[in-house]
Amino acid sequence: MDLSLTRPDELVRMLCGRLRQERITQQMTQSDVASRAGLGVNTVSNLESGRNVNFESVVRVAMVLGRSKELETLFQPRLESLDDLRRYEEGISRKRIKKRK
Repeated sequence: MDLSLTRPDELVRMLCGRLRQERITQQMTQSDVASRAGLGVNTVSNLESGRNVNFESVVRVAMVLGRSKELETLFQPRLESLDDLRRYEEGISRKRIKKRK
């Protein structure tokens, strides 16, 4: 699925809908997920409807639903060439990005 033309709010709605469906597929109530994630039921409800989405809450719920593996790939570097690998390795030790003029 190409999400490059998707607005952020649409993406949030889509992902929150998937999260809800995953919870239902696993036959868990919002209360079950909330207690296992250390969150309030209202937080889980808001998360599923795309309101007040907090990244830590998403991570907690993903962990409860056994979906944290997908989060590992979220910001992995794209290493498609030797130049990409070289830039990545140089960037590991770099602390500050200088503005280009």
